[in-house]
Amino acid sequence: MLLWMAWTWQTGVFFCAILLTLIAMSVIAIRWPETPRVGIFRFPTTRGDRLFMSLLGWAYIFLLWIRLTGGDNLWVPLAGAVVLTALMFRFA
Repeated sequence: MLLWMAWTWQTGVFFCAILLTLIAMSVIAIRWPETPRVGIFRFPTTRGDRLFMSLLGWAYIFLLWIRLTGGDNLWVPLAGAVVLTALMFRFA
């Protein structure tokens, strides 16, 4: 039934990381409630909004990298995506 998708251990790690991130964000939101803040985008965002925008950014960074380079050396877009996330959580 799930043979259409290439389920590898890397895919499993990716989905587990997303799940653990969502669980951690939920625990943080319950433990330390947050009021939305206005950042560089000029609209109020919460931690969850910034996480969602970061994940979208990760997808675009990796897709562009794979398109432009053929997928060689994925450490470069990973570094860029981590920097994007840090900037997103700090300034957005």
